[in-house]
Amino acid sequence: MLDLRQLEALRAVSLEGSVARAATHLGWSQPTVDYHLKNLDRLVGTSLLRRSTRGSTLTSAGSLMLERANEILTLAERAVVDVRDLAEMGHVRLRFGTFPTAAARLLPSIVSKLAELGIEIDATLEEVGLLVTHVNHRELDAVLVYSVPGYELPFRGDVTTTEVLRDPLQLALPESHPLAARDTIDRATLVTLSDERWLLGATRGDPLDTVVIDAFADAGHSLDVAIRTDDFSVMLGMIAAGMVIGLVPRLASGSTHPGVALRPIDDPAFARSIQIAAPSEGPGREPSTAVRQLANAVRQSVGALG
Repeated sequence: MLDLRQLEALRAVSLEGSVARAATHLGWSQPTVDYHLKNLDRLVGTSLLRRSTRGSTLTSAGSLMLERANEILTLAERAVVDVRDLAEMGHVRLRFGTFPTAAARLLPSIVSKLAELGIEIDATLEEVGLLVTHVNHRELDAVLVYSVPGYELPFRGDVTTTEVLRDPLQLALPESHPLAARDTIDRATLVTLSDERWLLGATRGDPLDTVVIDAFADAGHSLDVAIRTDDFSVMLGMIAAGMVIGLVPRLASGSTHPGVALRPIDDPAFARSIQIAAPSEGPGREPSTAVRQLANAVRQSVGALG
């Protein structure tokens, strides 16, 4: 079984250039460093060091092992810090903002998971633009927001973001629509729908609307925007009635919608990146331990949805 001391020994030799200097760096004896390195060689089935009178260098296998070792050691160190911080901080209250559709699907699970860690959530539901403003002004400790490729959100430099989900957009059509029989919709087919009546979000400039408006503009077309709403249940009802078509994120679509065909769009631009954004702290410019636990809770809640 892999021993973290083996990885520490390999990293120290890489930094110091010899087993003897690595032992001094670690505060171990040279035989102890040799012992862990030889066990690591035995475990992986090949030599990870080239030894000479001038010192020791990594083989190609050693370089790969060092890359993985750095990841493992960083994660191990982070685990110790996070657990220690969590134990020391006691009861914590986080001011957390999220957009409404994520709140409907994820917020109860997020709150439950964080409560087990002694973290209480004060939730605010707003559209993305207001959430960005709140976290930039430090009026919220963390926000769950979304963007699409090429349309980055205007966060201040001291706000860090962590992606927790890549959420594909789907074309929502009445089941009677000619394209409803297709398994997927490519971009070229999508932009032929300029004569259709479209439903877009109520907030002008929403990234989900901008990506489709710009796709049509690039093809020399404009959209006929018939209705605007942020209520996806209303949207799907109108689509089922044959009144409009539109884009629906997978996270917001739920399971069954009689009369509606949801077809994935075969283009990576048509997906939203759902992110946790929070002010960074300390010399490493990272979110607080509580915010990192929030990000874990969001990922777990997303995973529970399948």
